Amino acid sequence: MKAIWNGTVVAQRDDTVVVESNLYFPRESIVSEYFSDSSKSTQCPWKGEARYFSITVSGKTNEDAAWYYPNPKEAAKNIEGRIAFWRGVAVTE
Repeated sequence: MKAIWNGTVVAQRDDTVVVESNLYFPRESIVSEYFSDSSKSTQCPWKGEARYFSITVSGKTNEDAAWYYPNPKEAAKNIEGRIAFWRGVAVTE
């Protein structure tokens, strides 16, 4: 699986986990130079607090385009250390 934004592969890995129709990539699969911490956070009743990354490729930034759960609740432990994408980031095989 690949996560692609602005024509560039920003993450690639075969061992993704699907939760609520979102593919979660292992953190070590991302190309870290494209990612920067965001101040955004949200709450999920069963997964816990989500934190976000913005993605910058070739001078173009996609704000809050990736999220992860740094300390997921017990029901979501299978996505600990994993990152999912949205906001125009294409996830393909």
